[in-house]
Formats: sequence, structure tokens, C-alpha cells
Amino acid sequence: MSTPRDRDGDAFDDGRADGPAGWQEPAHLGGGKDTPDSWRPAGWDLPAAEPDRPSTEQPAARQQPWQPPAADQRTSDAPDLTTGQPIMVPPADPWGTQAWAMSVGWVLSDGTAPEDAALTALASTAPVRPGREDRAGHVLRGRGNGLDLVAFDIVSPVGRQGVVTHAVTAAPVLGEVPAFRLSPARMWRHGVGGLVQVPSPDPEFDRRWVLLAAEDGPQVRRLVEDPVVRQLLLGSDDGDELWSAVGFVAAVRPDGNRPQLIEHHARLLAAVVGALAAAT
Repeated sequence: MSTPRDRDGDAFDDGRADGPAGWQEPAHLGGGKDTPDSWRPAGWDLPAAEPDRPSTEQPAARQQPWQPPAADQRTSDAPDLTTGQPIMVPPADPWGTQAWAMSVGWVLSDGTAPEDAALTALASTAPVRPGREDRAGHVLRGRGNGLDLVAFDIVSPVGRQGVVTHAVTAAPVLGEVPAFRLSPARMWRHGVGGLVQVPSPDPEFDRRWVLLAAEDGPQVRRLVEDPVVRQLLLGSDDGDELWSAVGFVAAVRPDGNRPQLIEHHARLLAAVVGALAAAT
């Protein structure tokens, strides 16, 4: 087997060491010589060195010492009502809830005040099945949508600070309010023994929401007959549960409290409390 390097009988072999007679290297390959027209790969010709170029580096004595970045500060979406400027949010208040509450005149508590004991009792009745040691924390009190309201987090004792598991907004009510649960149909329900389902006049509402009460009657039936209540719940994402216990009507969601959630719960509670009052 012959190869291009075999010189015996090769058609290009004329006995010359540099190739057959009349053949020369193409011009773009240099023709065997380093000429100005010789081809070179891109980037082969480097620019001439310029040792006299001014240095872009600062002298060591003029270099600025490294400084750590300033502390990260977030701002709340809700402006300060007195200045109109964004509210600075401390690291312990990631949602800006406490800053927002103070800007609208609400009162803050850490959940250990004497009046907060009723909130821990309310949390223990929540339909979200809280733990035995869960407590009310990050308490905010004020008025909204014509109601006295209290908003707090359900805090589970995990770690030094505890872990927020749910957000609650509640309205204290006067007089007798029947025990009820108003929950999205998609959610699993526990501890409902002895409760009866109260139907509404709207099949679409009954498909998405379930009202359970200790007994059927005009007051609880008014909850699902009220068009405002149904409209608000059907317009939501079916993520809240409402219930009554220990003198409160309350709404809960598996989340930490933040201004938008408190306002959303306040609208729901205003409709529910209004429907209950209209039936008395």
C-alpha cells in the first residue's frame, strides 16, 4: 500500500526534494517565504508593545481602603402617611407590617401583654390545627373597615425566635355569635364532628366553599345568603378560612401577616360581621 509519502512511481516525483517540477506553494500560504502578503491566522499579529503607556493603577498610597457595604435596608410598599416617604423596614420586620401599622396609628404588642391572652386562646381554636404550644405573636391593634381589629401571627416555638406558621386577623364581636367555620371546599377539615353543613342559594359558591355550624339557623344562613360575602369569597384565591370562637370572628391564612393580607382579611371580616348583625 502506497501513501503520498511513497516516492516510488509517484506522479509528482521528479527527483526534486522540494516537489515536482513547476510546482510552488500558493501565495496565500507564503510561497515558502515570509512576505507581506503571507496569510496569518487572525490574532497572530499582536500590537507592538508600548512600555511608555501611562499606568491605570493608582499608587498604593492613593488606593482607597475597602469598605464593607452599607447595611441592607428594605422599604415598605406602604408610604408613611405623615411624610409620604417610603417606610424604612428593619430586618426584624421583613414585610414592613409593623412599620405600616405604626404609620396608620395601630398599636403593637409582642403577644405577652395581659390582653393578648385571649388571642392565644383564639389561636388554639383555629381551623388550621395549631400546636399545643403555639402562641399569638407580633400583635397589632387598630381600626379598619369600621371594625376594631387585631392582627397577629401564630408562632410555633421552634428555635430562639419561633417560627411563624399562620396569619390571623380578628374582630371582637358583642353578643352571641354561633360557632361556625367557613372554609374552601378544597381544604381538608378536621374537628368538625357535630357540625352541620349549611347550604347557600348559589351552586357555584357551594362548589368552592363550605359553611359548617353547630346548628342551622337564620344567623349562620345569612352568611352564605349575603351577596357581598359570596362575592368577596368567590373573588378570592380560596386561601383563607373564617371561624368564630371566644368572642371573635376571625380569618386565618398559612402565611406571615403583611399589610396587604391584613387589608384583605379586614374586608372579609367587615362583610361577615355585617351579615351576622343583619340577621339578628
